[in-house]
Amino acid sequence: MKEIKKILVPVDFSENSQKILRTAAEFAGKFRARLAVVFVVQSFDDYSGFFVPHMPIAQFEEEMVASARERMKSFLAETLPGVEASTAILSGDVVDEINRHAEQEDADLIIMGTHGYKGLEKILFGSVAERIVKTAPCPVLTINPYRE
Repeated sequence: MKEIKKILVPVDFSENSQKILRTAAEFAGKFRARLAVVFVVQSFDDYSGFFVPHMPIAQFEEEMVASARERMKSFLAETLPGVEASTAILSGDVVDEINRHAEQEDADLIIMGTHGYKGLEKILFGSVAERIVKTAPCPVLTINPYRE
């Protein structure tokens, strides 16, 4: 088995993400691996024909990225106080960006939750976890946050 030196953890700032991130930190401790936490702002380029926004889409995405940077700081401080982790806020297709970042960061393992989007969002975007498992450049450990 390849040595696990870096673990990538995609988050969406939900309570479920907190559970997954804490579990990933336990894995990182056992393997003496570094944590890389990533959040992806879904690009709206593909959906621009569906609605007329009050502000340009590019400006909206920039504001979302800036907001996510601030949220990432508080999310990590609240979830893993005192634990070091690199972070990234990306913009684009969620699955593509997670995979690209995993490859770029030379991640040895992705740890993510099985549950995220619900209802209409799941129909529109599909299961991110399922798509990551099928396409990731490294092994993926999925965790059901509703099971202890």
